[in-house]
Amino acid sequence: MPDVEQTSSAPASTTPGKGRPTPKRRDAEGKRRGPVGPAPMTAKEARARRKAVKGSKADRKAAAAERRAAVQDRRARMLAGEDKYLLPRDQGPVRAYVRDLVDARRNLVGLFMPMALVLIMSMFVAPGLQTIVTLAMLVMMVFMIIEGFVLGKIVNNRVIERFPDTTDTGFKLGWYAFVRASQIRKMRAPKPRVGPGDAV
Repeated sequence: MPDVEQTSSAPASTTPGKGRPTPKRRDAEGKRRGPVGPAPMTAKEARARRKAVKGSKADRKAAAAERRAAVQDRRARMLAGEDKYLLPRDQGPVRAYVRDLVDARRNLVGLFMPMALVLIMSMFVAPGLQTIVTLAMLVMMVFMIIEGFVLGKIVNNRVIERFPDTTDTGFKLGWYAFVRASQIRKMRAPKPRVGPGDAV
């Protein structure tokens, strides 16, 4: 009989298995970091470890004072109007210009909060004035809405004249101006850079 050359059905090259599962990432990182120390046996030992990690009391006080100073510095820069430290809604030359426009105006809407507080307090003092107070509040709200529309129109027109290429216009910009105008002047942030009646 002629010799029949036997051929293997398995492929010529086969990648052998690793024989073990692939380790999880956290396990591999844990091995690279080294062994973890034993858990504390007593509460006293646990406190000692926490104290060692936190540092001395003087170090903690110094770090806390440094953090407070950094926060105060950031707030002062924000109130001064430095663009880097402002909230995203306040950043940019367009928003700074709008703030100046609002701060240079004498806005009736800025009187709403103080007057509303006075009216509400008077209602508690004299309950019989409830109808009059409610009517006065409605009248104030109507004036606020009218002035809000007027202010939004003025601000948008001035912004388009000063920044013709800006896309920051419309209702969003008008609302930004209205919200700032409704705040008491001393409580506005960033602080006003111009006085009432100043040219902007």
